Amino acid sequence: MSIVEALVCLYYGGHLTADPHQPRLLGRDRFILSKGHAGPALYAVLADRGYFPLDWLHTLNQPHTNLPSHPDMHKTPGVEMTTGSLGQGFSAALGAACAARLKQDGATIFTLIGDGESQEGQIWEAALYASQIRAGNLIAFTDYNGLTIDGTTDEINSLEPLDDKWRAFGWHTAAVDGHDILAIDEALVEARLRTEQPSMIILATRKGKGVSFIEAAGCASHNMPISDAQVRAAIDELDPNA
Repeated sequence: MSIVEALVCLYYGGHLTADPHQPRLLGRDRFILSKGHAGPALYAVLADRGYFPLDWLHTLNQPHTNLPSHPDMHKTPGVEMTTGSLGQGFSAALGAACAARLKQDGATIFTLIGDGESQEGQIWEAALYASQIRAGNLIAFTDYNGLTIDGTTDEINSLEPLDDKWRAFGWHTAAVDGHDILAIDEALVEARLRTEQPSMIILATRKGKGVSFIEAAGCASHNMPISDAQVRAAIDELDPNA
């Protein structure tokens, strides 16, 4: 729920050029969800865009599903990289950006990392190299909701000041309200203009945004069971007319 607005901007705002009918088209822009445990949000968008039938969504995490808990590029149309091991998707996105530059195919690579994931050293190794090679075709998001599976980021290993860290690593950096679509859109427009350096857009977000009982759960929302009654309550809260 914390990354929905960023995905909407990418897939509906004209920033990511991709064709659901040609999901492996050469030279396409790519989105890699490094924060793989947010896979269901990506699946919802991909289904709505027509990458696969909507009824697949009801098979999430079921035996023989094409929608496992973490994205799998061999199972799900529209998924560009198998992710879940924290930090690896970000490095893969950098590799894709390097490949696009070598091919000169004009592709932009987008990726999204978590704030807990940002405690991984692999993130910062890739960040250094992306700056070194001036990977202007790499645009990243950080889902900065302040919570990990075990506690707050500040309690475990604080990232502050996160925006200054990315700037110090040579990245164009913007910090925006991660639930403000217009602000995200403006940040993406600016990032596309930065052709000589990679860009990081830090999204200030809330876990479970829009559903009060999930927001209130804090860290417990990472993998919380939800009853049928709670599903109905959540839908009513998100859209009373649904």
